[in-house]
Amino acid sequence: MRGRFFYGIFNMHKELLNKKDINRALTRMAHEIIEKNKGIDRLCLVGIQRGGVHLAKRIALKIYDIEKKEIPVGALDIAFYRDDLNIRKELAIVRRTELPFEVTEMKVVLVDDVLFTGRSIRAALDAIMDIGRPSAIQLAVLIDRGHRELPIKADYVGKNIPTSLRENIEVQLEEDGFEDKVMIETIS
Repeated sequence: MRGRFFYGIFNMHKELLNKKDINRALTRMAHEIIEKNKGIDRLCLVGIQRGGVHLAKRIALKIYDIEKKEIPVGALDIAFYRDDLNIRKELAIVRRTELPFEVTEMKVVLVDDVLFTGRSIRAALDAIMDIGRPSAIQLAVLIDRGHRELPIKADYVGKNIPTSLRENIEVQLEEDGFEDKVMIETIS
């Protein structure tokens, strides 16, 4: 017990979702995407690097299980579209944008792991619009933690988890070498 309060810093980790919870949330989201779009015609999923790409692929597999048809899945890097490039202390990590299909006239569902301020989604919208002109853009997130700075709202949410600004949400996925889970960390 003594070591936890060393230097007055206390970090508390708590598991919010486990593998089964994440799987159930993604299954529900896949059904909601199909229902809202009245099927999957002209529909594609675009995951925001990094966690969003893994989740987009998982949702696409669930849609395939339901509809017995594949839908296109792509990866979007937003590093150079961020509005904090000039004030960040560390360099932006650039990953690949891979869209092996045309987004023009498609219904694009952007997929991300955590929705927080909305700034990453704004960057993703700019990036998609530079690539083509979709007929619609929707947003699917595993976790919505609140604290929006921009007027952005997800169409599909796995779980709403209201947080304080002293808390961090961490999504850990098997694709990155972890056990599937969502953790909250409180820093005091």
